[in-house]
Parts: sequence; C-alpha cells; structure tokens
Amino acid sequence: MRIPIIQIGNSKGIRLSTTVLEKYEIKENIELVMKRDHIELQPLTTPREGWEEAFMEEDRRGKKD
Repeated sequence: MRIPIIQIGNSKGIRLSTTVLEKYEIKENIELVMKRDHIELQPLTTPREGWEEAFMEEDRRGKKD
C-alpha cells in the first residue's frame, strides 16, 4: 500500500484510513519502532488495560456463589 507523505504545519506525516485504524485497533496513539532498514507502526497498548474491570467482575461472580 502506498501512502503519500503530506504537509502538516511545519512537519510532514502520513494519513491512515479508518479501515486500517479499525483493522489494527489503533485508537489514539501508535508506537513507532525504528529498525535498521525500515520503521514499524504498532498499536500502542497499555499493559494491564482492562484488568481492574476484570478483577471487579470476578469479585462480583465470587460473591454470588
């Protein structure tokens, strides 16, 4: 897939389609990983994201038994 480099103020950037963002579950931020001969864009995930809700749900289930 070819994506043009576009002018964004005094910087340059790329524009990703909604389809790509949804497919890779990219929400607000991405991680840019610099390799020797290329870069990788990866969805930025928060470690332990959703754990608090999962623990609360498990606690509720345990109290019902």
